[in-house]
Amino acid sequence: MCGLTIPKYPDVIVGLDKPDDAGVVRLDDDTAIVQHLDYITPVVDDPYDFGMIAAANSLSDIWAMGAKPITAMNVVCFPEKKLDMSVLTEILKGGLDKCNEANVALIGGHSVRNEDVKFGLSVTGLVHPKKVITKGGVNIGDKLILTKPVGIGLISTAYKLGMVGQKAVDTITEVMIHLNRDAAEAALEVGGISAMTDITGFALIGHSSEMAEQSEASIEIYSDQVPLIACDDGALANGLKSLVRELKEEMGILPEGYYNNEEFRSHMVDGSQVDEDMMTILYDPQTSGGLLIAVSPDKVDEMLERIRGRSDEQAAIVGQVVKGPRVQIIVR
Repeated sequence: MCGLTIPKYPDVIVGLDKPDDAGVVRLDDDTAIVQHLDYITPVVDDPYDFGMIAAANSLSDIWAMGAKPITAMNVVCFPEKKLDMSVLTEILKGGLDKCNEANVALIGGHSVRNEDVKFGLSVTGLVHPKKVITKGGVNIGDKLILTKPVGIGLISTAYKLGMVGQKAVDTITEVMIHLNRDAAEAALEVGGISAMTDITGFALIGHSSEMAEQSEASIEIYSDQVPLIACDDGALANGLKSLVRELKEEMGILPEGYYNNEEFRSHMVDGSQVDEDMMTILYDPQTSGGLLIAVSPDKVDEMLERIRGRSDEQAAIVGQVVKGPRVQIIVR
């Protein structure tokens, strides 16, 4: 995008000048539309589950802006000569079922013949122009709530290597298909939110870095409070950190996104106080992860209780915003 000159429009509240989870355009004094597009390659073998995951992942960014998704359109790439069309039907069914669960109307879409399967949604939502929540705007002293456990990329890689079985896949699938709607609604009911985003491919480190950069503040992450996906399946039976060690020592393989995230963000991260395995987890790319919410200290306990009471039982306070000599992420 660096070679493009993007004109400014007065009604664009959130656009390419300061990219966020979705774009926001004011329609009138009381209404703004929120627009987002996302599609992914398969992260599980089952096409129906993949459809649900991709849809949940796409819908999440609308909730991350403090908005309500109302319509969606399918975005599909499919190799019709390599795979039976019944596979596509299952993918679309999974996506539709997630839209129905979210009370979002599927109103169309577009498909392209392609060598690889890709699926996602273009989603439109509504929000009051003065109630838009962005990644920036955190205040010194804010606490950070993470609503879902992490470890999806690592466990997916372990499955491909035969280190874990179907039980582990079922566990991460449940995490990925779980909508962020309840957590977002609970947080909005309590109030006191200064910033919010969802954790996806850039990992907890990357997305918290975006918060810090846009707010010109530093963030501390409490590594021992970050919720981790757990399952008594194969190499995961002894915990996620144990799985990380086996991936490194026995296989010498980590998710590709991990290396990209570390390379891109390590210059602003101080991880000297924690072990290397934990840092690997914090750089692990997620698919359809939870919300990261910056909230005022006087609201954080009530918000956490309400989020956990809805459906996100593993939600936790994982950090705080601090004043530092420079913008950085400090892992403790």
